[in-house]
Amino acid sequence: MRCTVKKLLVLVLTSLIPALGLAAGGGLEGYEVGKQANIKGLKRVVQELAPPPGVPKHEQTATGGPKMVQVRMVMEEKEIEIEPGVFLWAFTYNGSVPGPLIIAHEGDYIELTLVNAKTNHLPHNIDFHAATGALGGGELTLINPDEEVVLRWKAVKTGVFIYHCAPGGAMVPWHVVHGMNGAIMILPRDGLKDGAGKRIRYDRAYYIGEQGYYVPKDAQGKYKRYASPTLSLNDDLNAMRGLIPTHVVFGDKVGALTGKNAMTSKVGETVLFIHSQANRPSYPRLIGGHAEYVWERGNFIDPPQRGLESWVIAAGSAGAFVYTFRQPGTYVYLSHNLIEAFLLGAISHVKVEGKWDNDLMEQVRKPGPIRSK
Repeated sequence: MRCTVKKLLVLVLTSLIPALGLAAGGGLEGYEVGKQANIKGLKRVVQELAPPPGVPKHEQTATGGPKMVQVRMVMEEKEIEIEPGVFLWAFTYNGSVPGPLIIAHEGDYIELTLVNAKTNHLPHNIDFHAATGALGGGELTLINPDEEVVLRWKAVKTGVFIYHCAPGGAMVPWHVVHGMNGAIMILPRDGLKDGAGKRIRYDRAYYIGEQGYYVPKDAQGKYKRYASPTLSLNDDLNAMRGLIPTHVVFGDKVGALTGKNAMTSKVGETVLFIHSQANRPSYPRLIGGHAEYVWERGNFIDPPQRGLESWVIAAGSAGAFVYTFRQPGTYVYLSHNLIEAFLLGAISHVKVEGKWDNDLMEQVRKPGPIRSK
């Protein structure tokens, strides 16, 4: 019975999507396909993806000519606990929420092998906001469980961008708010630069994918739990129509990047932070520091903004900022919609080691009784 229901659901969901297909030569069906550029001689590089907030090893400035960056991602549906006693069926790329960060340089090709796991219930695909044509690849990558597809596209625009599942109709936001999104960074070949053309280098990088979840509640106000992802669909859509998330988190769950899971750095290190939000706006702020260089809309062609206290990540986009830590301690990185940060979970920590600089800040007198004037 389960298999029959699963197949029926796949048919229903795929019926929401326009008829897709490949033209001869790998293009979009119904259109003449031009001649493919000569890419046979390109060096192939297999990129080992890292679970967020980690990033894959990469060159900050490209050496040699354009490369073929090979990536493999498996789409997996799995139940996760987003806070104690609250469960959600996550739709994931490579098993993580958010999906892993991909990194390439302008002019490189990304060749993605996309796998829909046999254990899944639903069709999935991928829409790269960095790619050109065919709904960011969404029209060429829709696959059912136990299928795979290979998509190749050229990185012609620098910046940081989101990617997400886009199977059509109401299924697009449903998949996105179940965690099926991630980010890709296309670096300029000569690296990041400030407004004067000076090279900006970083010692380490972190990727923070912000998620808004809409977990249904029962008549008693308790969060509901479902035996499979398909069983929550109607309740999920009703909760989503209210536009009020039950959780807003950095990573996959409340506290995913706090305490023992905090990001780390050292005094004197320059860190690149990449932040994405696939469905809602966000207002990042590094408490105790400043964003020295900010690409608020993720466009590396534009000169970065300088010294911002907080900034805006637009819905469906990613941004980046660079900061050199000057004091040790625990820094709080959050969305400065403070209700979402402290009540819904949009908060993370950066633990920084090093020597304290009393010139920058000093406690002149310890707390004690009020002294008379």
